Amino acid sequence: MVQRRALVGLIAAGTLIAGALTFAPKAIARTQVETPKYTVEATYPSFEVRDYEPRLVAEVTVTGSPSQATNAGFRLLADFIFGNNSKRTEVAMTAPVDRTASEAIDMTAPVDRTAVGDSWVVAFTMPSKYTLATLPTPNDPRVRIRELPGQRYAVTRFSGTPTEPAVERKIADLVARIDAEGLPRTGATPTYARYDPPWTPGFLRRNEIFVELSTPPKADD
Repeated sequence: MVQRRALVGLIAAGTLIAGALTFAPKAIARTQVETPKYTVEATYPSFEVRDYEPRLVAEVTVTGSPSQATNAGFRLLADFIFGNNSKRTEVAMTAPVDRTASEAIDMTAPVDRTAVGDSWVVAFTMPSKYTLATLPTPNDPRVRIRELPGQRYAVTRFSGTPTEPAVERKIADLVARIDAEGLPRTGATPTYARYDPPWTPGFLRRNEIFVELSTPPKADD
């Protein structure tokens, strides 16, 4: 079975968002949130190659089934971005009224879920306005902040609410198509990204599979 992970972000679909309904004032549509920045380097019949810019992520390691782990990770990270952090400033208007006064961090999309042995790493991309120096520090030690370098991915997009076996089939299909095109894969675990809240109709949902590719060296390297 091909393992998967997901590109960094915040809003998940289905059971991912179910655990975040406690934070309803911040649960907004995908069209209103920031997504990681990228450029399209090449387009193929069933996928495209994207170069993503460097970005900050907040992540936690959790255990359980894929849905249980992602739900638990989402709750911990949502707690961090909705105010459980070091910057004791005015509460943003969209922050829940029952939170301790501290800085609320805007939502982004999608959600990241990475298989690591018997555990999962769930990660959110931080808004691009932050740097390591300006991002609030999590109060919960389980939440880690990490800076990711620029990365190249082959990406395929699809709609619906797929089952885990269906996701695995789509990952295997993308890997086969990449290999058929002769593109160099890094060997990193593929990615499954979900962008939308659970009330989004399946045919409107955005799902993506990411497979990391090797980036050619620059001419002056």
